[in-house]
Parts: sequence; C-alpha cells; structure tokens
Amino acid sequence: MQTTENASTLIDANLEAGRGQTRALITAGDEEWTFSDLHHAVSRVASRLADLGVRREERVLLVLDDSPAFPASFLGCMRIGAIPIPVNFLARGEHFDYFLDDSYAVAAIVDSVFLETVGPRVSARPGVGLIVANGETPPGAEDLTEWMADGVDDLTPASTHPDDPGFWLYSSGSTGMPKAVVHRHADIASTCRLYAHPVLGIGPGDVVFSSTKMFHAYGLGNNLSFPLSVGATSVYLTGRPTPDRLLERVGKHHPTIYFSVPALYHAILSHPSFADTDWSSVRLGVSAAEPLPPETWHRFHERTGIEILDGLGSTEMLHIYCSNRVGKVKPGTSGTPVDGYELEIRDPEGEIVADGEAGELWVRGPSALMGYWHQVGRTRSKLSGGWFASGDRYHRDDDGYYAYEGRVDDMMKIGGLWVSPIEIENRLMEHPSVSEAAVVGVDVDGTSRIKAWVILAQGAISDGLVGELQEWCKEALLRYQYPHLIEFVDDFPRTPTGKIQRFKLREAGA
Repeated sequence: MQTTENASTLIDANLEAGRGQTRALITAGDEEWTFSDLHHAVSRVASRLADLGVRREERVLLVLDDSPAFPASFLGCMRIGAIPIPVNFLARGEHFDYFLDDSYAVAAIVDSVFLETVGPRVSARPGVGLIVANGETPPGAEDLTEWMADGVDDLTPASTHPDDPGFWLYSSGSTGMPKAVVHRHADIASTCRLYAHPVLGIGPGDVVFSSTKMFHAYGLGNNLSFPLSVGATSVYLTGRPTPDRLLERVGKHHPTIYFSVPALYHAILSHPSFADTDWSSVRLGVSAAEPLPPETWHRFHERTGIEILDGLGSTEMLHIYCSNRVGKVKPGTSGTPVDGYELEIRDPEGEIVADGEAGELWVRGPSALMGYWHQVGRTRSKLSGGWFASGDRYHRDDDGYYAYEGRVDDMMKIGGLWVSPIEIENRLMEHPSVSEAAVVGVDVDGTSRIKAWVILAQGAISDGLVGELQEWCKEALLRYQYPHLIEFVDDFPRTPTGKIQRFKLREAGA
C-alpha cells in the first residue's frame, strides 16, 4: 500500500492509482465526492490561501465540523507548507482567544454554524483573515465554498521535508489551557503504515465511519488519513454523534469498519434502534480514547458477532500504538504493542517493572510529537531519549497484553495500598442494575475514601443497592477494593469524545 511522507499528497496517490472517479466520501447530506473532486478542492483551497498571503509554516486555525471543507482545508494548508490547526469547535469562547493568540494564526477557517462564537474573536485580531465554510459569509470574510468550487485544479505541492512541522493538535488536559502538540509531516504516514494497514487491514473496498470528529487525533486518522492512504470511502456526520444518528448512518451506508469510543458503544447498545440496525456489513469495530469495559465488549460481540479492537493512543503519538488484534482480542486490555512502537512500564524512579507490576507507561515510536508549542519545560519532562511518558498507569500480564489501571494521577491510596479505579468500575458494570460507573478517590474528614458515581440500568432502582454493590465488589476483588461511597447520577461530566472527566468528579468530592 502506498503511503506518502507528505500527507497533502495522499489524494494524489489515489489519482495515480486510477481511482479518480472512485467514491472518496459521503457527506452528512449523503452527497458523494470522488477522489478527483476532493483533489480539486484541496488544490483550489491551497491556491487561494497562497493568494491570501499565507506562507510556509504559518498557522491556520480550523474550526470545522466533518464536511468536505475539513479535508480541503487541512490538506490544502499542508500543500503549501502552511500548518493547519484543527480545534474542538465546542470549546469555550476564551479557548478560541487562546488558540488564536498562542498559535499566531494568520487565518481562521470557520464553519458558519460556529461564527457567533468564533467570528468576533477573529474580527478583534486585524492580522487574522476570516474564511467561512458551509454558509453565509459576513462582509470582509472569504467564502470557502466558492474557493472549493472553482480555481486551480492541480496545484503542485510545496517541497516539504518529512521532518518539517506539518500540523498541530491542541490536547486538553485536566487543568489549565489546552497544549499545542506539534506533529511532523511524516507522522501521518507512520500511523497509516504501522497501524491502519497491518492491524486494521484497511483497503480500497472499505467504507469507514467514525463517531469521533476529525479535529481529534483519533478521528483524524479514522476518517481522513487512513481511508485516503488506501482509497477507501469515508462516511461523514455533522452535529452531535447521538446514538440514534450513529445507528442511522450505519444502517444507511453499511460501513465495513466502525470507529467509536466506549461511552458511545455503550450508548448505542442501550438504544431501542440497536436491535433493528443491520450490522452485517461491519467486519471490524475499533475503540479508543479510554478503556473499553469488558462487559461492553461482550454485549456488543454477542449481539453483532463483531470484534472490537480496543487500543491505546494519544494526541502526542497521533494514533493507536498498542492494540488488540483480529482473532486475538483479550477484552479488558489494550492489546499488545503495534509493530514499530516500543513500550516500557516504569516505576517512579524510572526503573522497568516486572510483568504483573504496575507503573507508568512509556512509549517510543516514529509518530511521536516534536514537542509542545510554548511549553519547553513540559516537553523536557515528557520526552526523554525518544521516549514519551504517557501518564497512563499499566501492567503487562503473562500473555504480554497491556492492561490499563487508570491515569497516574487517578490512582487511589487506601489504607497505605494503591487501588486502581478501573478494576472497581469494571466489576460494578457487571452488575445487572448498573449501566455505567466512574470511580475516584475523595477526601472524607482527612481520610482517603473510594467513591463511585453510578448510572443505573434502565428499570433499575437505587433502593438498597448501595450495600449490594459494595458486597458485589468484595466478592470478586480484594476486600479493600470497593466503593465506600456511592452516588447515583443521570450522567458524568465528559469530554467531547465521551471520555469521563474524573478530575471533575474528584472536585465534586464526597
């Protein structure tokens, strides 16, 4: 399979392979775009950005939902050597101020539906050009839809080096403003070559659908770089990826690979339309962003026959670097290292621990970030000798599979003993009255205690359930691995990808 070191020419490889009239994507409105259509759009956007004065390595902020405007803008920037920065379009207003100022962006390409929030912030910065996609363009702004419709059909790409900065992704943490993660042009090619091609076996006949948006590192691979690298078709969805809308897209467009996250796998399983959805086209499910509970894996497999490949990735490493494999899935684990990546589990002193013992996971591989923009201290603390400190706590079992135990700062010390929240959460979710569970450590009168927030299964009642769930945990886990406190809630605080924000639960306390 052909993979270029300059991601802006991913589409060119499809034209060279004779796939110009092959379907590249299906829009949220069910329009079909060929690879030739997409190539023209990328070239036209690149040409007009250059005419606007955007130069090599200058930054362009992208506030875009999943429409053809996204690949046209992302790859169009890279085609002239400029640096696209896709950001979370659901971010708070002050975050957009930060993105624009921190990156020194010279232009912003904004979906019209986000103009109310983003537009005034761009206008307040006279040096930043505003380009509007998918809607009415205000005075003084450029119209991306017009750019994409007419112009230069084949713009020669800039002669970029694989090690040149290619794009940025802002990674949000538990505290402070998001961090700008700088990636090279070559990093996209590495994830395609090492993960998408050999692990997923993705090929020209595949149709891929991702519930995670392309502004996120996981979604960027799922719905842009992976299918483009082989000539597969992407199915887009704009707006919120609610369970009913996800199931509708699956039933209508028959994807062969379905990418999602644990919270949304769980949500679609609980939706009334799940039983009526035809999953026969799907040969493979993929999950990332946080660990997939074994109970969710088994329920999905029993109802569809589809294996979900749970894997571990990060914005800093761009995509998945540890994964389960087809026919060798071990539910409750992140699988084994993807070929080309090395993993080590280290104790606080930096020594490698023995199998079965837990520690912080370090990873080394070709798609690692160049560094964090404007954060030299953090770059030095997280990168050492090519190794990246993931911040995830793992252990490796006797079969060589890596099992997640929580973020390093999520671990709880109870009575002098370390406790992983993941084991307790997985056990709670095995109870028929529990739909989802999230466990954190809280302070109760100066003493560390384990608290579980629980979402009840449909029809379950909470009366008398606290004691029952505590005993349920004690039966299968060590006697101290049970929630001292349990609170029943309708939902948890989550990130845009559905990941539970445990730090907010800790802040809520007892």
